Amino acid sequence: MEGSLPKPGTKSRVASPTRDPERTRAAILRAATAEITAKGLTGARVDAIAERAGVNKRMLYHYFGDKQGLYLAVLEHTYAAIRTAEIGLNLTELDPVAGMRKLVLFTWHYFIDHPEFLSLLATENMNRAAYLKKSKAIRPLHGSLVDLIEALLKRGAQQKIFRDDVDPVELYISIAGLGFFYMSNRHTLSTIFGKNLSASARLAARGEHIVEVVLAYLKPVEKT
Repeated sequence: MEGSLPKPGTKSRVASPTRDPERTRAAILRAATAEITAKGLTGARVDAIAERAGVNKRMLYHYFGDKQGLYLAVLEHTYAAIRTAEIGLNLTELDPVAGMRKLVLFTWHYFIDHPEFLSLLATENMNRAAYLKKSKAIRPLHGSLVDLIEALLKRGAQQKIFRDDVDPVELYISIAGLGFFYMSNRHTLSTIFGKNLSASARLAARGEHIVEVVLAYLKPVEKT
């Protein structure tokens, strides 16, 4: 890891790691997310993250061990944020179609509003999920998402408005893929097709398109 620890007695902008540990940890995570999003894992520097967070560099080592530990914490925090937001949608209170529509549009708008999420996903896929594989928190986080979708699908099938053979994981991958590809490639696609795919009207139309595609797929298959 680049850089060296400060010599004993060196003044720190944070007097003690226990003064406000949660606030300090959150500030470091925000700063690390911004730095890694902008420069990638290789280009991100601990000195720059500490500067962004307004803390002494040794605070990063204290809370996260090293840059790799900090990166993994950023990934876990980023995934936890979207999964927590999904639970807050209260989809069980809606009918299946309205619930699915809300989930699809939430996912789409989350991608729009959180470009750092897409950037971190791209970075970790380049790493072949090497860091996520070390996480003990990631899989339990995603169990709630699968349960959420499965409950919607089950209710829809019981009401005979959804087909009864849908895999919740496959469905989510399709929902995410329809949005992720667009957002990750909108600059090249805009150039290729001569259209501004980042325009607000285009983004709104894309969201509705994804909803229509998903709901059309979920319609019960007529048996002949």
